Amino acid sequence: MSQKINFFKLLASILLCQLAGAIGAVFTASSVENWFPLLEKPFFSPPSWVFSPVWILLYTLMGISLYIVWEKGVQQREVKIGLLIFGIQLGLNIIWSYLFFGLRSPYYAFIEIILLWFAILLTIIQFRKISKTASYLLLPYILWVSFAMLLNHSLWLLNS
Repeated sequence: MSQKINFFKLLASILLCQLAGAIGAVFTASSVENWFPLLEKPFFSPPSWVFSPVWILLYTLMGISLYIVWEKGVQQREVKIGLLIFGIQLGLNIIWSYLFFGLRSPYYAFIEIILLWFAILLTIIQFRKISKTASYLLLPYILWVSFAMLLNHSLWLLNS
């Protein structure tokens, strides 16, 4: 039996995640032209144009994942816990952009991205209890953040 899609909740979930990206982009914009290009980068650093489409896709997948869990009902204890952890990781996602680009601190951003990575992992674990699909949708996110953590660490070392 197929379940009807609540398009309002789906859109709200995706827009919430995209809003987190937009807030992060505010901090990024101030540094992406006059600070970030001047940093020494590791050989595996992707071109700057890659980051925006990747993050738009990841925020969309995060939003769909959030929607799936939200649809299971916020009255359920497992869903409440999942939404709380998701909110924490989304906040940490924004804070990383502030630390790295806003404060121009690869060091503090690196410390914070470790916390972000664990928050994403906890979200995946919690979401899996509710919906395997919701947890699988977050796998590209944790993989990208794993890469971003390595890149962040390298940028810190190369530029300190």
